[in-house]
Amino acid sequence: MEKRVLLAVALSFIVLYGYQALFPPPKPTPVGTSSTSAPSAPPSAAEQPGESKPQQSATPSMVEAPAAPQPAALVGDSAERDIVVENPAVHAVFTTRGAVLKSWTLKRYKDTAGAPLDLVPQIIKGALKPFSLMTEDGPISTTMRTALFKPSVDSLNVSSGTSTLSFEYRDAAGLSVRKDFTFQADQPYIVGFTANVTHNGTALNPTVHWGPALGNGIVERSGTYNPPPQPLFFKDGSVTRLKPNKIQGHPVEEGTFGFAGVDDHYFLTASVESTQPQHIEYLPVSVPIEGSQTGANFVSWSTRFASPPAGARYFAGPKDFDVLVAIDRNLVRAIDFGMFSWLVVPLLRALKWINGYLGNYGWSIIALTVLINLVMFPLRHKSVVSMRKMQDIQPEVKAIQDRYSKLKMSDPARQKMNVELMNLYRERGVNPASGCVPMLLTLPVLFAFYAMLSVAIELRGAPFVGWIKDLSVHDPLYVTPIIMGLTMLVQQKMTPSSADPVQQKMMMFMPLVFTSMFVLAPSGLVLYWTVSNLWAIGQQALTNRLIGPSTQRVARPAAERRVKSAGAGRTEQAAKERK
Repeated sequence: MEKRVLLAVALSFIVLYGYQALFPPPKPTPVGTSSTSAPSAPPSAAEQPGESKPQQSATPSMVEAPAAPQPAALVGDSAERDIVVENPAVHAVFTTRGAVLKSWTLKRYKDTAGAPLDLVPQIIKGALKPFSLMTEDGPISTTMRTALFKPSVDSLNVSSGTSTLSFEYRDAAGLSVRKDFTFQADQPYIVGFTANVTHNGTALNPTVHWGPALGNGIVERSGTYNPPPQPLFFKDGSVTRLKPNKIQGHPVEEGTFGFAGVDDHYFLTASVESTQPQHIEYLPVSVPIEGSQTGANFVSWSTRFASPPAGARYFAGPKDFDVLVAIDRNLVRAIDFGMFSWLVVPLLRALKWINGYLGNYGWSIIALTVLINLVMFPLRHKSVVSMRKMQDIQPEVKAIQDRYSKLKMSDPARQKMNVELMNLYRERGVNPASGCVPMLLTLPVLFAFYAMLSVAIELRGAPFVGWIKDLSVHDPLYVTPIIMGLTMLVQQKMTPSSADPVQQKMMMFMPLVFTSMFVLAPSGLVLYWTVSNLWAIGQQALTNRLIGPSTQRVARPAAERRVKSAGAGRTEQAAKERK
């Protein structure tokens, strides 16, 4: 039974890790055409240093159209300039050209180069920026993207309460556009957005474009869950995620969404808490990068509300559980905890609570692992005791199996083997299932811990000790996977087993298999598994001391067991008659 449990655990992890190898992230998808966009247009002439060009011509849903002669501005700015919005968590930069978001930098998170992470991609030439507006009228759309808007303030520091940044533009052709951005100090990653567009007195309902998302678009190689930017939306009580290579088949989504946008492993941009129907359009974007085989991959997205956006809320920030739940409890579903989310959430809360005292997520993982193993101590102890009993009677079990080994499985006489085995188990007080059931009960905790450490943004960039600078990526020196493999080998040698010698030798390869699987796993996950192995070794030694050395029983002839059983039965019958 314990062999089957170990195999089940091994196969489960092989499936988890092997899935990443068998189904790698999709290759970059060239920019396609949008079903509702206008004909493609070349990028604008103004190029910024360091920007790259998409692989194919792009549609207006991603790339700005060339500047065109504009009507005389009645209200606007005299020159393009940046408006900086600051709060404790974000450094945002808006530009008066088009009144769009130019940069959204998270102060508390770093990119691969160690600089503060900007969620607005900066490497795509001519890409539309967040909060760009478009209508079915091409000239009006061009004017809204290229006009110089008049800002309400030169800069904004959101330290308390609610603050608003407004942009306004009017021209002689009858076009009037106003954009209002609202910021709250207690929700630093939320932007409230209102847009009013009129042309010759007629109100227009524009499409709000976010443009390409998310971050730098480069997916680091990992041995666990690490998706590229991908569309997601919450509708009818469930979250749907689209793989980038499936977007062309489902470029448009419509309905009332709890949230909808684009996310990657740790970050999310989305419209949230909308009560009116939306028309959302997605478009894959890939940018070649010199020296990279996959390049940078993004997903451009836009939304059109049933009526002009008034108080629409957009989120751009980390998929931190506490941050998301403070905005909307349903928004936490953007974190892909998997099927054990009911257990992952308490584990994550416990980890963050412990870290509040220890201040280091590496030591917090160790402390939480110890607490979990303390809770599971009785189950593991019972499992080890049961396996020891099974090991003690293994010679007798093998003797019974050998006597019936020449019979076919369909032979009725073979059923006597099961009867003899059940009699032997009952005589020795052994329950074959009691060794594996406690171990199976611990598997949900194991998988929940795996899911938590795979997606928890708290571990991103969190150092431990020495050479481990980031618990969310693999050990750069591969020291911890080797230690984990050695501890697993020691644990396996100490664990009682009723398998035959050949099977035991085969099981000795399991530490090597697990070590190879954990080489590219996050350091935090390897740390958890290593500490669990060390605990199991200590508990095994303690249990062995409590129950004493193994007592190997010699197999008795079947006739002797039948006589003893019959004698015991007559004794019980006589006792009943005397009563």
